[in-house]
Amino acid sequence: MLSAAASDQAPPVDKPKHPLPALTTYELRDYRRQLENAIAFFGQQAPVPAVWGDLQAAFDAVIAEQESRDRLTRA
Repeated sequence: MLSAAASDQAPPVDKPKHPLPALTTYELRDYRRQLENAIAFFGQQAPVPAVWGDLQAAFDAVIAEQESRDRLTRA
């Protein structure tokens, strides 16, 4: 029963200690995972909480940073 109660709680999303460009690749990856889990959790809520928009905006920024780094490595 403990696992059922834990699944009812929103997954934690720790705000990075540094701006996105200053994060290591691993920190950026982990932050993205946290955001993906939280977005999926809140996306199942009815109605979707307002925090979902903030999470989605942060997720979009992470994706943009990852794509920027990918372009630099291919250049």
